[in-house]
Amino acid sequence: MHILNRDIEFVEEGRECSYFNEQVSDIRYRYLHSCSTEQYQLMLERGWRRFGKMHFVPECKACTKCISMRIDVANYKFSKSEKRVISKNKDTKLFIRPPSITMEHLNLYDKYHKFMNEKKNWPYSPIEPNEYIKSYVDAKEEYAKEFLYVRDDKLIGVALVDVLPKSISAIYCYYDHDYQDLSIGKFSVLAQIKIAKEMKIPYIYLGYWIKDHYSMGYKESYNPFEVLKNRASLDQDTIWEKYEL
Repeated sequence: MHILNRDIEFVEEGRECSYFNEQVSDIRYRYLHSCSTEQYQLMLERGWRRFGKMHFVPECKACTKCISMRIDVANYKFSKSEKRVISKNKDTKLFIRPPSITMEHLNLYDKYHKFMNEKKNWPYSPIEPNEYIKSYVDAKEEYAKEFLYVRDDKLIGVALVDVLPKSISAIYCYYDHDYQDLSIGKFSVLAQIKIAKEMKIPYIYLGYWIKDHYSMGYKESYNPFEVLKNRASLDQDTIWEKYEL
């Protein structure tokens, strides 16, 4: 048997919404065995996100609350509080490398989600190694990276990040709340902004922002940022506008 095309595209309609109770969502998926930098950049600009080889974008018919956003790197200025976070992490080591999996990864991932289950009632079940590989390690394109945050020779944070010539995409971050005074989640975004500035990368894509949402509303603190105003297909032009707080 010869497989001519291993890529798949489909829409899942009426699935349970991840952000609002008693609401449903419609999500378009593209499973891409390989995704070039150019193709991925095109998709990022149109609101697509990635976990492993699976790319997705919301197409909800009755709701537009999930808004694609990107940080305007060139015009971003670190606030006094952000500079304090950076200063507190002067002894936090950052290693950047292709995504990987170890028992440290899995234990930290589970510890983080247990905490979030208690704090924000996130659903929780221990992650299996094959599930972690599928979501975070599998599609090892050249732009796929993991940012490892280490303190006292201990892994305290992991951020999955795609680094492209024209953009950085922050995919997911988890960390040890025993070190909550270091604000590793915030520090990770600030570190990405600093790297983007050094590399002259114009935008950092933070995924979907939902204003005033208990889990997604925090993203507006990374200002200035732009929001996607239309749902453009891959062959249509996008409309990005600066968001005025």
